[in-house]
Amino acid sequence: MSVLRFEPFRDPFERLLSMAASGTRPPLGMPMDVYRGEDGSYHVEADLPGAGPDSIELTVEHDVLTIRAARTPHYGDSEQVIAAERPQGPFTRQLTFGEGVDSENLTASYADGVLHVTIPASPKAQARRIEVTRAAGGSRVVPGSTVKPGEAPAGRTGGGPG
Repeated sequence: MSVLRFEPFRDPFERLLSMAASGTRPPLGMPMDVYRGEDGSYHVEADLPGAGPDSIELTVEHDVLTIRAARTPHYGDSEQVIAAERPQGPFTRQLTFGEGVDSENLTASYADGVLHVTIPASPKAQARRIEVTRAAGGSRVVPGSTVKPGEAPAGRTGGGPG
């Protein structure tokens, strides 16, 4: 086991330069993935390790989904903290819905530190195939036309495009 030196009061500018040089960034409190399923529904997966299910709150208002959660430390005030790098406290993320989602019927589950929210597509927004049928008769006479069914239009003779 090794212990790395932790300097919480190091110059913030020095930490910023160190992050830029190493290519790292500070961790996000609630990283998430959002993807669209084959059925048109949207899926949100938010990482909330250490957050209790009772601390997670989902609300939908005016087409905005708000996810709130809190992560509390497992150590008390009387214990000496050597390193505290994991984000603690309340976290909030908001997602704005576009048209075509059914925000009235979203579902959520939480397992293994991951919150999974499913937002179904609105039935009106789902793509549907419209069948095209063949019209009866096959040929059509335009009112006011001097061409009779079966004749070629004036200026055209015979077969190809002209």
